[in-house]
Amino acid sequence: MMGAELTALGLAAFLQALQIGLAGWSMNRDVGVAWNAGPRDTAPEMSALTGRLRRAVDNHFQGLVLFAIAVLLVTLGGQGNALTAGCAWVYLLARALYVPAYAFGWSPWRSLIWAAGFAATMLMILAALI
Repeated sequence: MMGAELTALGLAAFLQALQIGLAGWSMNRDVGVAWNAGPRDTAPEMSALTGRLRRAVDNHFQGLVLFAIAVLLVTLGGQGNALTAGCAWVYLLARALYVPAYAFGWSPWRSLIWAAGFAATMLMILAALI
């Protein structure tokens, strides 16, 4: 049976795919499918929402790398426990909440939500190392 940490990692990958699709939908709405499918040699004006959704995708790629490292350390090191499982779910929840927080400009909540996911990831890494 797959542990909570690996399950959360798999769901985080699906969340990333959903974010990419959402940002693409918003971009298509702003500039059209032809530009989005083309070589993108010029950068047309996009809405603030599209810009935020695209930046949220980039931000999750950065966080996902660290989270994947945390999950690998916990799983391969046999260090999984209630703490690391809880941290994995906190990360996933924070990343899911981060999307609307960034898209709709929820300040300072966006930063606090990001910090919760980052702290959960770092705690998982620390738990795997000690």
